[in-house]
Amino acid sequence: MSQTNLTYNVEDKPAWGKTFIFAFQQLLAILAATIAVPAIIGHGMSPSAALFGAGAGTLVYLLFTKFKSPVFLGSSFAFIGSMFAAFAGAVSVSAGYLGLIIGAFLAGLVYVVIAIVVKFVGTAWITKLMPAIVIGPTVAIIGLSLAGNAIGDLLSGSYYVPSTATAIVAEADLAGYSLIESIKLASGQYAITYNTTVVSTNIWVALVCGLVTLFSTICVSTYGKKTLKMIPLIIGIISGYIVAAIFTGIGYAANNDALKVIDFTKFQNMEWLPKFTFIEAFKSFKDFADAGEFFGYFGTLVVAFVPVAFVVFAEHIADHKNLGSIIGRDLLQEPGLHRTLLGDGVGSMAGAFFGGCPNTTYGESVGTVAISGNASVRTIVVTAFLAMALAFIAPFSTFLATIPSCVMGGVCIALYGFIAVSGLKMIQNTDLGDNRNLFVVSVILIAGIGGLSLTIRKVTLTEVACALILGILVNVVVNIARKKKSDDSATPSPEVVSEDK
Repeated sequence: MSQTNLTYNVEDKPAWGKTFIFAFQQLLAILAATIAVPAIIGHGMSPSAALFGAGAGTLVYLLFTKFKSPVFLGSSFAFIGSMFAAFAGAVSVSAGYLGLIIGAFLAGLVYVVIAIVVKFVGTAWITKLMPAIVIGPTVAIIGLSLAGNAIGDLLSGSYYVPSTATAIVAEADLAGYSLIESIKLASGQYAITYNTTVVSTNIWVALVCGLVTLFSTICVSTYGKKTLKMIPLIIGIISGYIVAAIFTGIGYAANNDALKVIDFTKFQNMEWLPKFTFIEAFKSFKDFADAGEFFGYFGTLVVAFVPVAFVVFAEHIADHKNLGSIIGRDLLQEPGLHRTLLGDGVGSMAGAFFGGCPNTTYGESVGTVAISGNASVRTIVVTAFLAMALAFIAPFSTFLATIPSCVMGGVCIALYGFIAVSGLKMIQNTDLGDNRNLFVVSVILIAGIGGLSLTIRKVTLTEVACALILGILVNVVVNIARKKKSDDSATPSPEVVSEDK
């Protein structure tokens, strides 16, 4: 693979002062998504513990990959359904925490088994099955499928006002609500009234903050000098945060919730110490009345976590192909797919042990490498330690948590866009005048952008996974006739065209 225009390559070591600044930028990029997963799951899961687990998992990943793959691991959204199942099938909340650890270990074992197979069989079959004509558009879908999240955040603040709502839920779901009142119905379900919150920020106010962030990022990256040019995300977020703080101050002075963007009340309820998952899990040993009850729950975890691991495997390959194209190296060859799989799998186990969330390589981290031109693995190491340290510094981690959604949305427009473009660059020399190539790319893009996803029992095939599977099938179908020819040298296949970049 050809070398790309990087200021710092993987082995380069920027001065420590610069490294800490770059690491802080990486942390800002991955923070929102990393702490969002425990917030979505609820049940008292700790965002600080998830941040610590992400840092620990990243260090494990870097060790397995011999410090040659500069990417941060954060909480995986693919396992959200599995995590809900772990709590729903548990006899208690603490047993649910134990289920998170067991489930992550089961998913990690899938990665370990695949890594062993790859070690002995090699990666040629992957290159043949998923050439650049398939992987390129799939990587683009990783960015494009997140576009809705970025725009949704762009138009939303982080200031919420208390409210109440009603719903009809099953008994098993009651623990997920802050109940005011519950009435059992004849059907066995419950009619509940519960405390909730609603976003109060006016979308135009949020949009201004987000666009200030976006254009500050663009201008610094385009016109900045030296180190400043390499930290556009920090400058962008700080600029957006200042504007958001001004709006929020005016909102408090005018007693107008629509102008409030930042929720400073988070400082009143700071989490001073992380609530580590393994500590909560240890409390559950007394909750299982007999071995049969535990083994029944174990079966639930197998069904919930193991199939998802196979789905995420496909995204793992796409992520590393994308990162490899940015740093100009084939990571599936060096350090090798077996090492990246082991790092991802065991790193996911470590992340769940501390924070409850299985980990995965983060597109936001890859996008930061692309925008900043800094692929130094030293930066990722420092980011990991910084994440673990900040989990214990409540005021600072709370400050990071107050960065409003609209500000992160402005940044993510650039981050997700860079991911999408890096995928399209993989096929820039492909002959799209050949209908065989055109069909493969078209099917992947439309399936992914259209949001094709399938749920089979408790396993959800994401739009990225569905698009990749469809792309593989189309690529096989359109090349059947070509493979039957004894001499295909006159008409190079899509695989050959797309790989010779």
